Amino acid sequence: MITPVVKFNKTDRPEFFKVLHNRVNQYFKDNQLSKYANFNMKFKTLFMLCLYTIPLLLMLTGVVSSLWPIILLWAIMGFGMAGIGLSIMHDANHGSYSDDEIVNKILGFALNYIGGFHINWIIQHNVLHHSYTNIHGFDEDIDKGVMRFSPNQERKSYFRFQAFYAPFLYGLMTIYWLLIKDFQLLFRYNKKNLLEGQGLTFKKALFQIVFNKIWYILLTLVLPLLLIDLPWWQTLLGFFLMQLICGLILAFVFQPAHVLENVNFYKPDKNGCVENNWAIHQLQTTSNFASSSVFLSWFIGGLNYQIEHHLFPNICHVHYKQISSIVKATAAEFDIPYHQQKSFFSAIKSHFVLLHNLGTGKYD
Repeated sequence: MITPVVKFNKTDRPEFFKVLHNRVNQYFKDNQLSKYANFNMKFKTLFMLCLYTIPLLLMLTGVVSSLWPIILLWAIMGFGMAGIGLSIMHDANHGSYSDDEIVNKILGFALNYIGGFHINWIIQHNVLHHSYTNIHGFDEDIDKGVMRFSPNQERKSYFRFQAFYAPFLYGLMTIYWLLIKDFQLLFRYNKKNLLEGQGLTFKKALFQIVFNKIWYILLTLVLPLLLIDLPWWQTLLGFFLMQLICGLILAFVFQPAHVLENVNFYKPDKNGCVENNWAIHQLQTTSNFASSSVFLSWFIGGLNYQIEHHLFPNICHVHYKQISSIVKATAAEFDIPYHQQKSFFSAIKSHFVLLHNLGTGKYD
């Protein structure tokens, strides 16, 4: 099966990205900066790994043994799990953490440390989402059977409740990914010949998924059940609390970047074409939020600067704030919208307003 592609409009102000690219490169040159990780990024890497690993070690070694402190440790692991995903493996699997490919591969493998499979993520996120943002039938981030994220999707009767059941599903996201989704993606990507682009056969990829899932479950669930001196159901509750916290954080970071009121959604015409140049398309379909929040930006890997990330995924996120002024000014020069929400909560609100409107048929 040959995977279809989308044709972007190369005649739509192609000079925009050329000018922007030159200005961003000049910024790094003038300031004698590397586009990759700096000390702040390396410190954050250590911090996030410790935030996830140390609570687990404290539980497994019996240093902490009573119920509520252990529940607190599981909750902290949920934040650490999200931090690893947002601040470490994300940059590494984009190749933007280091100019050393081996370093990127090692840190990109951190996704497996929190229950995912890095190859599937690279295909879904780098290949499909970044290439075809908010394009119906191509961007798998908006192609969900139980929710309607785009006006181009068929509306079903139960979608009218999606703004209410969305948080529950978001909380289950990492559990679903751990137990089901990675296998679904593997079969789908094999049919589309997308595994070949990652240098994998189906059998090799399946073995890697199963192997990584087994040791992850042994480490984070079986060992706690065996070693923590609590009833099994309390340990299981803690494990699910960790997953719930991580799932909600991930959803509330990524969804307000592309699925909210002020961005556009597209469907290719019969020739597989869309109306915008690729770079302009990224600004039409992406929104920043909470640019004034230093801590939020630090914790979520700079992904409140989604516009900069989509235009320059090869640049480490610690530089997004600095180059955002260049992107915004250049977009204004070329009369291209630069979407942004003032706060994190206004972005979340806009996301749920859109979910409600899509579910009730306002855009039909």
